[in-house]
Amino acid sequence: SWQIEYYPGRFERIQHVRKKYACPGCERNGGGARIEAAAKPEAPVDKGLAGPGLLAYIVTSKFSDYLPLYRLEDIFQRQGFEISRATQSIWCGDVAGLVEPLYELLAGRVRASRVVATGDTVMPMLAKGKTANARMWVYVGDEAAPYNIFDFTLNRGRDGPKYFLKDYGNVLLADAYGGYNGVVAGNGITRAGCWAHARRKIIEAEKAAPEIAREAVELVRALYAVEHRGKGLSAAARLELRQADSAPVLTNLREKLLIWKQQLLPKHPMAEAVKYVLGQWEELNVFCSDGAVPIDNNISEREMKRVVLNRKNSLFVGNARGGRTAAILASITSSCRRHDVDPQLYLTQLLVNLPEARWSELSAWLPDEWKRRQSAQ
Repeated sequence: SWQIEYYPGRFERIQHVRKKYACPGCERNGGGARIEAAAKPEAPVDKGLAGPGLLAYIVTSKFSDYLPLYRLEDIFQRQGFEISRATQSIWCGDVAGLVEPLYELLAGRVRASRVVATGDTVMPMLAKGKTANARMWVYVGDEAAPYNIFDFTLNRGRDGPKYFLKDYGNVLLADAYGGYNGVVAGNGITRAGCWAHARRKIIEAEKAAPEIAREAVELVRALYAVEHRGKGLSAAARLELRQADSAPVLTNLREKLLIWKQQLLPKHPMAEAVKYVLGQWEELNVFCSDGAVPIDNNISEREMKRVVLNRKNSLFVGNARGGRTAAILASITSSCRRHDVDPQLYLTQLLVNLPEARWSELSAWLPDEWKRRQSAQ
């Protein structure tokens, strides 16, 4: 018979001994004692006690498993070693500072994508009297740049994405937030809309006009049926399929939307939904002119849900630097998850090697590149 057992992790104190050697000949000749010592091993945290494995465990627990630091404090205490949440927070900031060049490399790769999907959510930050509603943004690269980047800003203004995307000139896939209008104005960015958001607006007004909602949702479902058939096709073949099968559905849906707009009172809930869809009709049709553009923005919505899980457990960030730390470490762990990479193993190796790595070697530590090296060994 077989039985599965679990052996909890443990703490180990590792002593590094560096011997010093003196030259007695130099001392006899009056030149003074010449002393040589082995170089001190590079540490992820300067003058810190935490080893790379412990740092990787804390970062993985908080930013991949969404455990707040006060729970980790209790877990460590049960294992016989007390590490305060304040110390853990400082260590997370130190790790973020160390891996920031890799974060910037990931961000640059995402900005080179043909399509970038984006979204945002509230990230409360401590302030006098009450928490401030800061924001966390996500930018999801396409298959050519398969990384997820988070960016922390103090508000929802357009300056955040406008700065992040200042050198970008392709397709931005987003919801109907008006701030994106300022982001794409006056540059080469094409804004694409999200049919999942459009469908959601219609469903929210279903009780007020069930017949209209049923007909509209059926037409949107027909668009998704075409996407299901086109899954796995090349961008060119998918575009051909969309133009043959999705374009007529879009024409039919727009005609019906215009009719419903005339029939409904302006303040009717379904009229608001119709106005929402027609108001971004051009953006919602971009997927039918570019086979590389997804029909919806669900990929970034899923990443935002992970931020919400962390927010629910940790409640807030302490300051703007804490928000930046959260953005950097969430980007690393999220990109690992995208490539089915164990973030703790990856981060442990990264923290051992990154202090001595040259800038030219940095791309070898991208999560997908690291995974390829592991598979080849």
